[in-house]
Amino acid sequence: MAAPTLLVGVDFGLPHFDADLLELGLLAKTGGLRPVARLTCKRKAPDAALFVGSGKADEIKALALLHGAVEVLFDQALSPAQQRNLERHIGLPVNDRTLLILEIFAQRARSHEGKLQVELARQQYLSTRLVRRWSHLERQSGGIGMRGGPGETQIELDRRMINDSIKRIKERLVKVKKQRNTQRRQRDRRDTFNISLVGYTNAGKSTLFNALVKARAYAADQLFATLDTTTRQLYLGEAGRSVSLSDTVGFIRDLPHGLVEAFQATLQEATEADLLLHVVDAANPDFPEQMEEVRKVLQEIGANHVPQLLVFNKIDALDSEHFPLHLQDTYEWNGLPVPRVFISAQKGEGLALLRSALSDIVKETPPWVSPFESDPRGIDREYTGGVP
Repeated sequence: MAAPTLLVGVDFGLPHFDADLLELGLLAKTGGLRPVARLTCKRKAPDAALFVGSGKADEIKALALLHGAVEVLFDQALSPAQQRNLERHIGLPVNDRTLLILEIFAQRARSHEGKLQVELARQQYLSTRLVRRWSHLERQSGGIGMRGGPGETQIELDRRMINDSIKRIKERLVKVKKQRNTQRRQRDRRDTFNISLVGYTNAGKSTLFNALVKARAYAADQLFATLDTTTRQLYLGEAGRSVSLSDTVGFIRDLPHGLVEAFQATLQEATEADLLLHVVDAANPDFPEQMEEVRKVLQEIGANHVPQLLVFNKIDALDSEHFPLHLQDTYEWNGLPVPRVFISAQKGEGLALLRSALSDIVKETPPWVSPFESDPRGIDREYTGGVP
């Protein structure tokens, strides 16, 4: 049974603050939790001890008791000390967005590589939570002539075990990366044009992947429905050749840095692609912010130089007022016009147009550059957004 959970968000004046905690609620449900109440507050800066301050911590405790919550979930990342202090103050388990995403990834990973990557990220996260995180580590004793108490010894033991585990996982991932590189070299020798699907989670990448290559990749209306990279051949009749199409993990706001690092082997499909199909949820009013989050991750993994074709998905969910006048146009992004196609992967609308656009790109060198590519002077051009 899903654990009743209280959601907490703190507004520090950042533009992407989710006042309704809608995305956190979706993450919580995806992770097997049941949101029973939501609480938001404003602060200029995080409280060093309790993140929200003692008064607001008392309010969280009372609200959790009122709604029968057995866990408190924060929309922001908490330091180990803040997490420990909040648990003592509130009397309930307290977790943050970072741990929730890690747990979801752990539940969803299916391939050997995916499981290794998630476990590495989880172990790296846990390694920062060792110092006085659990009560059995706090039974310190000391005195003249003593090296330390059993608590200190336990901390050292736990740290060594986690560090050994991290080392072993990294060694295994190195082997996996070599295998992937071998597969890529084989594709390169065949002169294969490589396309990678990227985008915000739940934008419809896997649905589009299935529609284009008639695959059976898992697709659902939920966050992080699929984590493992799947590659299939896509035949483009107008171009008279096949291309390699890869479905990759979705991105999300505040994606834990450890996950980005851990998934380097998987995300390398995007960095070495000839073209990125950037799938956008056209029906989501926050799509410009979601596109910006994708841009940040692509820049972090070194894929900002790869040309893009924007695919605005889910037009079947748009009302007549917001329906596009043309299903193919350009989108002004970062000061550059980026090709765009409107589709509904679920209904099949616009797929023929998308195939035609891909054929044109494959047949000749794309006449555009990436909207993320660095300025020749070494200065990254800033994202300017645009209107659909």
